[in-house]
Amino acid sequence: MGVHDLPDLLTRAAGSRPDHPALVEPDGRRLTWSELDAEVTRVAAGLVSAGVVAGTRVLLALGNRPELVTAYLAVLRAQAVAVPVNPDASARELATVLTDSGARYAVSDGRAVDACRAASADLSLRLIVADDVTPARGELALAALTGDGPLPPLLDRERLAVLLYTSGTSGPPRGVMLSHRALAANLDQVGALEPALIAPDDVVLGVLPMFHVYGLAAVLGGVLRQGATLLLVPRFDAEETLALVARHGCTVLPVAPRALERWLDADDLAARLAPVRLVLSGSAQVDRATWEAFGTAAGMPVHQGYGLTEAAPVVTSTVVAGEVPAAGGTLGRPIPGVELRIVDEHDDPVLPGDPGEIEIRGANLFSGYWPDGADGPDPDGWWPTGDLGVLDDDGSLSLVDRVQETIVVHGFAVYPQEVEDVLRRVPGVADVAVIGVPVDPPVQPSDSADEQPADEQPADDEPADEEVVAFVVPAEGAAVAGVRTAVGERAATDLAPFKRPTRVEMVERLPLTVTGRVQKGRLRHLERRRALGLLP
Repeated sequence: MGVHDLPDLLTRAAGSRPDHPALVEPDGRRLTWSELDAEVTRVAAGLVSAGVVAGTRVLLALGNRPELVTAYLAVLRAQAVAVPVNPDASARELATVLTDSGARYAVSDGRAVDACRAASADLSLRLIVADDVTPARGELALAALTGDGPLPPLLDRERLAVLLYTSGTSGPPRGVMLSHRALAANLDQVGALEPALIAPDDVVLGVLPMFHVYGLAAVLGGVLRQGATLLLVPRFDAEETLALVARHGCTVLPVAPRALERWLDADDLAARLAPVRLVLSGSAQVDRATWEAFGTAAGMPVHQGYGLTEAAPVVTSTVVAGEVPAAGGTLGRPIPGVELRIVDEHDDPVLPGDPGEIEIRGANLFSGYWPDGADGPDPDGWWPTGDLGVLDDDGSLSLVDRVQETIVVHGFAVYPQEVEDVLRRVPGVADVAVIGVPVDPPVQPSDSADEQPADEQPADDEPADEEVVAFVVPAEGAAVAGVRTAVGERAATDLAPFKRPTRVEMVERLPLTVTGRVQKGRLRHLERRRALGLLP
């Protein structure tokens, strides 16, 4: 079944499974596929009547609730452009997206309405509010939108469908331009996997935020394609979410690695996950210890995958190989229709087993960054991801680190993930993040040398470009001084001298994205402020 666009999938589901539940809320309220289709048609016509035309950007600032799904699909059906954002974003952050995207319409719920109103104070913005908000003067109620006449079908699949702002690793967020073609292509690519990640009779946990590409394109899109059922969960809470899985009989759990870590503390995990047939983890690679511990506690393996916003989003999956790797160390092979290669700094293929930058090609790739399509795929269709990876003998991918996060010490590359993996195993360490900080004056290397052959040790007179700095979160109840000492001892034992942190910062928490990925850009900003004397 080839996908034309997402509204087309909705029409198919409403026609083939009209009375099957499409969306379910924790309290049991639900919309069938026919009811959802009717709601989307009403809202799409209402948006057009309110002045939305093809190509208009519409900001969506809502949590995981039926109104978000309705508004999102209605925007696409009206051939406008959806701009999903975090409903907990600040007014300043929303104003930045509104200004950059040129959005003049926004749909908001109670979580985001105050920030939306504040952000729109100096902008010409028409605000549409969900049913948990009383419309202020000049605002429209989403439930009251209505219009006349059928909307024309989508003729150009290259038309922009979604503008998703990435968190940015070294600069401000950029708008990723995803066309109807890219979204549909990735659903077809994932749909070719066997066993199916999502099947028609599945009840899928919808706890991943749907302003993020994983929840929006992979989870909601997969449910749409199969006419399955999506349980919408506004926020993740380890105990409450497990209770919802059991109560609603969830069979597929798409989650981020942090959810797996938190579920490890639950009692009788295997019994509570009895309805589940598949656990899928994305957004970051699950560390080996968590992967093994969860598999043992839950009595089922975790399938991993690799994806990016720019790929709409799925690139690889362990499902492709037909089985979960015994060591849980890879992110699987490329899914059907996606090509992947590993290249060096000259764009030449690396030797098998050597690290290099991951480049991908496929119909699921984005159209470049907003507004002019900059930095998109090259003329041959290849796009450099900025991630460093390794392919093993059977073509399975493992991540090494981000190209931009590689630390250069005396001319040698240090991969933060390698250092983090070592320090995370230290007793008393709850979490850790490693970054490179420019050195001035140069830090002289240690006299000791281990793990690296003598002829591969940095020269004593070679200046260091950066130093390795570790931000460590001590476990609850652990003595900070003791953890700091243990980290230093483990680094001295398990890391070559140039890889060892020259400084360890003990912090209460790390800045995280909504899917649990560390925001290293914020840590680098903290270090820049420290270097300028703005922090102690």
